[in-house]
Amino acid sequence: DGVRLNMIGMINVENFVAAISIAHELKIEDEKIKAAVAAFRGVRRRFEYVIHPAEVRQSGRDVVYIDDYAHHPGELKAMINGVRGLFNDRWMTVIFQPHLYSRTHDFYKEFAAALSIANRVVLLPVYPARELPMPGVTSQLIAEAMDHDRVMVMNKEDLLKWLGSDYLNGLPHAVGGDVLITAGAGNIDQLVNSIREIILNH
Repeated sequence: DGVRLNMIGMINVENFVAAISIAHELKIEDEKIKAAVAAFRGVRRRFEYVIHPAEVRQSGRDVVYIDDYAHHPGELKAMINGVRGLFNDRWMTVIFQPHLYSRTHDFYKEFAAALSIANRVVLLPVYPARELPMPGVTSQLIAEAMDHDRVMVMNKEDLLKWLGSDYLNGLPHAVGGDVLITAGAGNIDQLVNSIREIILNH
């Protein structure tokens, strides 16, 4: 009773329930558990607010921005559903960088199903990590398997241009505002500061 979790997402709830159960097994006092849970702010790139709802009210630009490390279809679906549960009145735009050609090849249908929950999707090129390209395996494979056509495939440079023009110009038409998500395990995190700057100051 009285435990306040300062993080969003069902996966975080499940993790905290497990941690609290272990703490009880170790006979840690309830008040210490509550204090620890209340103080915990999470780890980087797991449901991490880049632009918090409170900051949205100050900036006047109605975009909540979340960055997440999700790079497997199950993680991606759980994260998107978690955001949808919190911000069901907002349009949702997901920018996803697939990680590994082999994973994209094996799970492109599952990625497409998870991403189809969002209102709009931008797919960046596959991040190869340690792999060489595989013939026919690109982000377009995911795009073609999606349930809707509000999906674009573009490189990082074009993404930043799009965000500063078409995306921002279209915001007044997104009823309830937008929640923007960047997701992936490659180097998409290198874009986070630039995206934040575009949204708040462009």
